[in-house]
Amino acid sequence: MENTALEKLRYPIGKFIAPEIYSSDYLTNKIAEIANFPERLKKEVIHLTEEQLDTPYRNGGWTIRQVIHHCADSHLNCFIRIKWTLTEDKPVIKFYYEDRWAELHDNLTMPIQPTLSFLEGLHFRLAYLMNSLSEADLEKSFIHPEHNAAFQLKEIIGTYAWHGNHHLAHITELKKQKVW
Repeated sequence: MENTALEKLRYPIGKFIAPEIYSSDYLTNKIAEIANFPERLKKEVIHLTEEQLDTPYRNGGWTIRQVIHHCADSHLNCFIRIKWTLTEDKPVIKFYYEDRWAELHDNLTMPIQPTLSFLEGLHFRLAYLMNSLSEADLEKSFIHPEHNAAFQLKEIIGTYAWHGNHHLAHITELKKQKVW
């Protein structure tokens, strides 16, 4: 497969691009995307068959089932990272091997309904917490050991809004391709 075609499959909405300014309008819109992600995801996957859920979104990629469970894993880590950042001074967060997590038995075989329900509660809490952040809170940061760099909470809001949309696009693009 041509490299640009593979990139399009891997990043159907493109890679995350940080805005030059994290305006209150930008943050409000991104928090709204985070808040409604579970509903948008559920709409796309709730009627899929087990065979469809176990279809990879690209050759060598995760199955739809793995993508759904990965979103829960990743966004739970996001929630915890925000809490650490709000309660500690520039914490070094815990890195996790998302590829290894995706290969665990639950991510490979578990029904999606419990994860969809979990995402509803988690995203309600994420949006609620994010909407409560003060200007000073938005400037607080954590250290990511994989990148050895600091990430501010305002950046995390944009990144995780993109992350949900990114994985939702994996699913919607596969559905279009397969005419599901």
